[in-house]
Amino acid sequence: MLFGTTGTTASLAPATAGSVAIGAARLVVGGVGLFAALPLLGGSRRAAVSLWRTRWGFTAGVMTALYQLAFFAGVARAGVALATLLTIGSGPLLVGLISWALLRERPAMLWWVSTGVCLAGLVLLTMHGSTETGADASGPLFALASGLGYAIYTVAAKHLMNRGIHAPEVMASAFSLGGLILLPVLLLAGAGWIASAQGLAVALWLGLATTTVAYVLFGRGLRVLPAGPVATLVLAEPLVATMLGVFLLGEHLDATAWAGAALVAAGLGLQGAVSVRSHGDNEPNVVKAVLA
Repeated sequence: MLFGTTGTTASLAPATAGSVAIGAARLVVGGVGLFAALPLLGGSRRAAVSLWRTRWGFTAGVMTALYQLAFFAGVARAGVALATLLTIGSGPLLVGLISWALLRERPAMLWWVSTGVCLAGLVLLTMHGSTETGADASGPLFALASGLGYAIYTVAAKHLMNRGIHAPEVMASAFSLGGLILLPVLLLAGAGWIASAQGLAVALWLGLATTTVAYVLFGRGLRVLPAGPVATLVLAEPLVATMLGVFLLGEHLDATAWAGAALVAAGLGLQGAVSVRSHGDNEPNVVKAVLA
């Protein structure tokens, strides 16, 4: 749900804030937040920084920078609903296939079914859902590039956790490195908009709520579930983003798109039930691990 507020929040930024600057600010603030909170989460800052020198840790950090910039470029060119749906909609399939190839996490049949139901709903939403004027044809391409970056980051993070590295250290490592990469981008793109009350509120919400808090929760879920199901469950994001786009920003969804939203919700419910069933034998331990 926190992820789903990203696009709408970005659209409320001052007019002087470009999409590149907004994406860079989110990662810089979020990376600082995760790094600062790491000791409170039981992690080591030194261990997090040491991951930058590993292939998987470096890849995770670079991919966070890639998908942030590509996502906000997609939002600016295609609208909140369409860009969010394409970015997060492409994620589960890409995560499932990449984790199958690299982590040997073979997707279960019910994962294919639940993901297929979600993706069918996303097709209806993206083909008929957003009627926002002024959309740029490059917007969907940026959104898909963001989805690919997100998928690679997720698989890299899961690989590190499979090796026994503490989830908060993985999150802090990736996002602090991504923030360092994008700090020069933020300065070049212009950070003056953050000095206003509106700009500061946008930057803090994007950084601390949709990055620091959201990715702590994401990392704890990823620690106890395979990468594919986690990516499917995160499809709650486009539902939240779509509702905010409709009710707060005036974007329009037709009847077909609403049917698509219902399919996404059904797929999420199925994947949630599958995840609980798959971990039913050790459900108390799973709940403790996520909440610890």
